[in-house]
Amino acid sequence: MIKRKQKGSALLYILIAIALLGVITATFMGSSNQQASGQKTFDLVSDMNSQIQLMRSAIQECVLTYPAGDTTMPPAPAAIGGYSVVRPYPLMGPNTYLLNPDSSGSLAVDRIRCPGNPGNSNNHTRMFGGTTGKFVPPQPDLFTAWDYYNGPDGVYILTSTTRTDAYLKTSLEKLNDQFSPCEADLIDASTVTKPTTSHGWTCLSGTLCFRVWLVVNATAEFPDEPACPPP
Repeated sequence: MIKRKQKGSALLYILIAIALLGVITATFMGSSNQQASGQKTFDLVSDMNSQIQLMRSAIQECVLTYPAGDTTMPPAPAAIGGYSVVRPYPLMGPNTYLLNPDSSGSLAVDRIRCPGNPGNSNNHTRMFGGTTGKFVPPQPDLFTAWDYYNGPDGVYILTSTTRTDAYLKTSLEKLNDQFSPCEADLIDASTVTKPTTSHGWTCLSGTLCFRVWLVVNATAEFPDEPACPPP
């Protein structure tokens, strides 16, 4: 009898040890996953913030270097769809006022032109590229390349992602917190298409869009920020 009890007790201890080992392993794995996700979030926020500051700096340099812009440009130049632009901010690449507008229709930041360089001419040069020594950084991991908008709603840069990794939205929320109210906004179009401008441009369904404003006009659309634009 005593031997049987000893065997039973030993088996019980073994089962308890196995259960404790499982709990410890699960806790360790959960902690490791959280740390990995936290590191990804930190890296993405840092990377995107650095890119934003580089692009904003280059755009502001254009504005400060050529404050008059292109004074011969018509008041409402034939930009995309014929919309007016905010002066003297860079022009979108496909702006048909330009002598050689970007035929691809790309709104990518690396296609923008600086009005005033050179002078009063519709042959403005690209702000980014080998001739200027300024280069747009590679697009954020899992995101599209940065786009640029200059129109009646103001001036902004924007990127987006269709990925559903949980840390991506967390990263964008933390990135948004680093800007003043109405200076940046996260558009969550994961279930429904949402507007990005007052004249039809959208953040498509299934997408998270993040943008940073350089100029905010009264017509600006903030679908997930009801307090914006500021009065």
